[in-house]
Amino acid sequence: MTRNLHEVRDGFIVLENAEELQSAAMVLAPGEASGPLSNEHGDSEQVLFVAEGELEAQVGERKFQMRAGDSVIVPKNALHRFINRSASRALTFNVYAPKAY
Repeated sequence: MTRNLHEVRDGFIVLENAEELQSAAMVLAPGEASGPLSNEHGDSEQVLFVAEGELEAQVGERKFQMRAGDSVIVPKNALHRFINRSASRALTFNVYAPKAY
């Protein structure tokens, strides 16, 4: 089953599952964070691609800004957090390997 990323309106949703990986989308409203600085999928690597909007990112000790078109790899067990400090929603496309959710 395929899903269109831009049809996701809010929250976090798994889009597709394969044998060894999965894709997901996350929408963060203005002022919203992905959660506390943590790692709830420590056995998986994550690729996060910003499809729309801007995010403040923290991955391990690195803090940086991300805009539409930027991507980052979150290594296994890395503490991380993404915060939308802008006035518009942020939309991300994520890949987890192995599957995390």
